[in-house]
Amino acid sequence: MAVVDIVMPKMGESIMDGRILKWFKQPGDKIDRDETLFEISTDKVDTEVPSAEGGILVEVLFAEGDTANVGDVVARIETDAANANVKAGVTKAEVKEEPKTVEKAPEPVKETVQAPAAETKTETKSGSGSGFYSPLVLNIASKEGVTMDELSGISGTGAGGRVRKQDILAYVEDRKSGKITKPAAPKATQGGTTTPSTAKAVTVEKKQAEYKAPEIHKSVDLTNLYNMPGVDVVPMDTLQSKMAEHMVMSIQTSPHVAAIAECDMSAVDRARKVLGDEFLKREGFKLSYMPFICEAVVKALKDFPLVNASIDGTNILVKSFINLGIAVAMDNGGLIVPVIKNADSKNLTGIAREMTDLAKRARVKKLTLDEIQDGTFTITNYGVFGNIIGTPIINQPQVAILGTGAIKKRPVVVETSEGDAIVIKPMMYLTLSFDHRLIDGALGGKFVMKVVEYLENYAV
Repeated sequence: MAVVDIVMPKMGESIMDGRILKWFKQPGDKIDRDETLFEISTDKVDTEVPSAEGGILVEVLFAEGDTANVGDVVARIETDAANANVKAGVTKAEVKEEPKTVEKAPEPVKETVQAPAAETKTETKSGSGSGFYSPLVLNIASKEGVTMDELSGISGTGAGGRVRKQDILAYVEDRKSGKITKPAAPKATQGGTTTPSTAKAVTVEKKQAEYKAPEIHKSVDLTNLYNMPGVDVVPMDTLQSKMAEHMVMSIQTSPHVAAIAECDMSAVDRARKVLGDEFLKREGFKLSYMPFICEAVVKALKDFPLVNASIDGTNILVKSFINLGIAVAMDNGGLIVPVIKNADSKNLTGIAREMTDLAKRARVKKLTLDEIQDGTFTITNYGVFGNIIGTPIINQPQVAILGTGAIKKRPVVVETSEGDAIVIKPMMYLTLSFDHRLIDGALGGKFVMKVVEYLENYAV
């Protein structure tokens, strides 16, 4: 009997877990290799996950709505053909055709293929069996004044009796309607009076601080702040926490150095005016500055391949392809970096089309896993918010990231045949943050100036 574990896949550098939206197969069902097994949702992407193996689905370990970490075993599939035929005695197809085979099937087999959802409901009658509370549940508890004692008494419908969002919201609604009486506030103690707010500070907030809190969140002792009036404790959600860990990891991995250059965007402005109307009619969207910047970056990366590399110990991994990541701000906060694969094989229009498509789908979480992985260089446009200069953090395992500031009209001194003159030009600051283990100041400076050169000399 060969049973294969199906694990939660990794969905990007900063995504470490996902919520299971739907199971397309149930225990006892046959599934083919690469056939859709389940659908997952993260803060950045919703996607269907295909089965890594074909066979009979014998066990589902997470119910719909549960969250699983990357690498967690979420299901098991029996791939042995002979045993699969025996287990088919409990599938829907054979139950209808030959009911007697169900009676002959060994009892252990019935238990193996029984849907765990039913088991979960049985186990959750006595509150949260796991003692684990997600940041979202804790955040709701904090806002609604639900103490840890109350939380422990809520019947959870998640795996192992875990309290889910729906459970605590139903509890809060019942309490508001009077079906459940809110526990009285703790009595005054000898050392002073314990108010509901301070009770929260030593219960829910304490639990929030303990929730998988990495060392990066414990560098400063802020204990006194928890009980100070005017301080609202809001736990990080999963996305924020993982982003914090990823950023600290990047800083600890790479010695960051930044090179800043000023770029005259007059040539790109002229090109946009020449190409803009025809481009809009043909493509259905406006030609922005970003495709020009992407094209210039691709050209510069071809000139300086080390900026498109990665470091593995003492090895330098230089790629012959350019997968360009473009950071996109999401509607729910945070960033996602969709990737234009093989950007070096695309022209200006091709880059503009793919960039626009990826950005639109990124904001509504409709990207596939492949579209947010394997980037070799990243561009982040903080200029969209009006910022002119920034120092971005490298997206590991890349060795550099380019930040683009807002394009502003500024007075600039130019040389003419009659001497220096002050003229108004559309100017932009470019910041290259790079890993000093591989890229020194000379290479970093040359690269960003090469990008400037391509943009300032753009010709239609």
